[in-house]
Amino acid sequence: MSKFSRDSLTELQNLLETSGPLLITTHYNPDGDALGASLAWLHFLRSRGKAVNLIVPNDFPDFLGWMPGIDQALIYFHHRHQADRLLAEAEMIFCLDFNTFSRVDLFTKELTQSSGKKILIDHHPDPAAEFDLYFSVTETSSTAELIYDLINDIGTVEEITKPIADCIYVGIMTDTGSFSYACNYPETYEAVAQLVRSGVDCESIHRLVYDTYAESRIRLLGYCLSERMVVLDEFATAYIWLSIDDLNQFNFKPGDTEGVVNYALSIKGIVFAALFTEKKDKVRISFRSKGDFSVNEFAKTLYSGGGHRNASGGDSLLPLEETLLQFESVLPEYKDALRQTIKQMEYKS
Repeated sequence: MSKFSRDSLTELQNLLETSGPLLITTHYNPDGDALGASLAWLHFLRSRGKAVNLIVPNDFPDFLGWMPGIDQALIYFHHRHQADRLLAEAEMIFCLDFNTFSRVDLFTKELTQSSGKKILIDHHPDPAAEFDLYFSVTETSSTAELIYDLINDIGTVEEITKPIADCIYVGIMTDTGSFSYACNYPETYEAVAQLVRSGVDCESIHRLVYDTYAESRIRLLGYCLSERMVVLDEFATAYIWLSIDDLNQFNFKPGDTEGVVNYALSIKGIVFAALFTEKKDKVRISFRSKGDFSVNEFAKTLYSGGGHRNASGGDSLLPLEETLLQFESVLPEYKDALRQTIKQMEYKS
């Protein structure tokens, strides 16, 4: 049974048959799911003879640079004029792995003003009322899995070539932390089984993504844990912070802090974790939680952010030191909820 309405699928098929230039885009700081879903959809549409391009806002992590078709992604930060032309010409724009236009960051205005139909394919909650057609399912591991579902709904499993399967698998694997969270759905494993039949080598892809880190990244991780981690047992909370000087010291590249926040969350008795990363004009914050404690609501309330219940993000416009003080100052308001989460998890276990 499809996750999507028959009317939506019919409208999508009609649009694909009648529309001219197509475009795919994803969110700022693209991760494995954003790129995996986008590249898989790019391969699929091109296999059907469609003229389609892919725009990503900024540079992606080095450990995703091997993905099939990644060299065909146009990076907006480096090619603004060409990307703006494609945005203006596109008759359909597929918006993958984000739920509001502002998440593309660098070209929010250009995306908003484009006359092309905007098609949302995403698994984040509360999508904005900005899109023309929605394929939004929050109870799914990843946007990449939704691409798998769409291909099966409007095509056949035989159309999932090895490059498509590899890209989808990267999206599912990375957005579930190698199947450690957001993956308690039978459909996810059924999809993965079919991807393996389509040629995916799970062990090889895991090595390519997780076993190709630069030495500087590993040393940064060690520094995070030994020098920049704060544990607040009273609030079942731990956080890590990094200044611009810290990042420069370890030759920071996009993706180097991917997954760092999960180390704070892995401490026994901790159900809420955060990573604060200082940027030139803001502090970027990543939140993770266990159980029923919603970091999505926490990020929305305090940092104009959002995401999933157990994984979200936001920004602070305060200096780094003030941001950390503010964060600690609000924790007493959430103490009861955090302690209750621990009790609930102990009961479930």
